Amino acid sequence: MTKTLPPGQLETEKWPLLHQGDVYQFNEETWHFKLFGAIKEEVTLTFKQVMSLPKTISTLDMHCVTTWSKFDTTFEGITFREFLNLVEIDPDVKFVKIYGYLNGDWFGYSANLPLEPLLKDDSLFVYRWSDKNHDWKDISPKHGYPLRFIPPATFYLWKGSKWVSGIEFLKEDEAGFWEERGYSMGADPWKEDRFSDPTYKPDGFKDQKWKKEENNEE
Repeated sequence: MTKTLPPGQLETEKWPLLHQGDVYQFNEETWHFKLFGAIKEEVTLTFKQVMSLPKTISTLDMHCVTTWSKFDTTFEGITFREFLNLVEIDPDVKFVKIYGYLNGDWFGYSANLPLEPLLKDDSLFVYRWSDKNHDWKDISPKHGYPLRFIPPATFYLWKGSKWVSGIEFLKEDEAGFWEERGYSMGADPWKEDRFSDPTYKPDGFKDQKWKKEENNEE
């Protein structure tokens, strides 16, 4: 079945590498995942505790704000709702921020998302992947190893935090890392909702626009 590209996107069969800051070097002894915010009791999980949670395999599409789209990548991971099951959230929680490592700060990166769209199998904290050109393998450090969030395809991929470190439960929406820098709070690829001001373009955005012949992956 032929899939429809969101407006302004180009299709790739590869998984391009784009990331902010340095690459996290996994250390199981210090790695931890925190659930906090508007909940009854905070929870901090070790890597072993996270990896003991039930697993899900889902085939997902990815749409990057830099204009590439990749269809039908199969991931194995842990759904968002498995983490939600570990806490008692306040009744008026409607949003979350998903945090990740950035330049030595365990919570340096974050992306805001509404809670409701994250409750299905297409909202996944992933650790390995495959597609028609690749057998199963772990995600690479540059792609977010050991655990990276992949959002539903109704959001641009910057909402998918790499090197994830926690989930904050919120009653009101709050800007994350890129949202504070002019990117859209909503990030809907089908509306080309890239920036909070539609006329805004970050420095170099046009020059850095992804093209098929320049695409690379690890």
